[in-house]
Amino acid sequence: MSAIAEEVLAQLPRATEPKWWTGTPAISPDLFVIDGNDYRVNGAPLEPSAELEARMQKTFDDVGLVHVINTGLEELQAMRLIATQVLKNQRKYEGGANPRKTISPNVYEIGAPLEAWLHYHHEMAYIGSSTKMVSFMARKMPAQGGATFVSDNVQATEALLATPFGQKLKALGLCYHRDLTDRDAFIDRENIGVYNHWQQSMLTDDPEAAAAEARSRGLEVEWGPDRLLKTRFYISAFEYFPGLDRNLLYSSMADDGVWFDTWPLVSHLPADQRPLKLTFGDGSEMTDEEKQFFIDVYGEYGIPINWKVGDVALICNYRFAHGRPSVHLKDGEERELGVLIGESFDRVETIEGKW
Repeated sequence: MSAIAEEVLAQLPRATEPKWWTGTPAISPDLFVIDGNDYRVNGAPLEPSAELEARMQKTFDDVGLVHVINTGLEELQAMRLIATQVLKNQRKYEGGANPRKTISPNVYEIGAPLEAWLHYHHEMAYIGSSTKMVSFMARKMPAQGGATFVSDNVQATEALLATPFGQKLKALGLCYHRDLTDRDAFIDRENIGVYNHWQQSMLTDDPEAAAAEARSRGLEVEWGPDRLLKTRFYISAFEYFPGLDRNLLYSSMADDGVWFDTWPLVSHLPADQRPLKLTFGDGSEMTDEEKQFFIDVYGEYGIPINWKVGDVALICNYRFAHGRPSVHLKDGEERELGVLIGESFDRVETIEGKW
């Protein structure tokens, strides 16, 4: 190998797949799994009912996680009727990182390639207006694999704060660095190095409107070469959760370049050329050891959601992070999860004395 090739390889980030769980669920499935057979009438597909709604709502309030199984449902709109018994105030997906498309009325796709693993994360933690919950609905699933994992964020928060790194996060906060490419710059070009164009993220073709939209979300804006929209967002790594009256971890390495370790057309890029980067709030870099711990702490408290077609899950965005390993399909197989984004809230960051 030439010296130049060795130098290039040395600059590439070290791909480390998250440890999704310990092999034992951090919370017993008995606490959050609801068997749809208990609410189906004469074996017909599951329909909304007052009894089912009450059970789902209580489970969500108590645990922050609901997984409805054995629904007999196949279509996303029928699953959506079940999910919206709890997720009542649906939010339009906007200003996101992943480029999500509508796959059914008011239902979005995951917006990430199957071959990429998706680090544990809290939905929309990177902007000032986040969401209280998300719902996933299984329309197509492979015979094996395809699970989503959730991590008990209460236990992860306690473990993190017991370390010097956790106290450093508490003191310094975070800066989210995001570089959004210009769609017009890639006309007749392969989308190498592209994660999301600002036109799709900001839902406009007007650069001034895009910048204004970014600033309205609390982002600092700077334009780079080829109309690259560079945003910076400074905020706490934690968020106050009224339901438990305490500050919880609300950030992860999903918002760093490691997100792209297995992402097609991006994984080959050195860390300083990837579209996302996470630093401490004072601009200082995290060490490799700190990044690895930030990844590992979620995996210590992981729980698999093993999907079957028709399953519906609701996840409290405060109390749980979510992610998944790479998915490898066999011939003829598909994996399709529909996504609902719940009610929005303006981040308050942390409250003194609520640790």
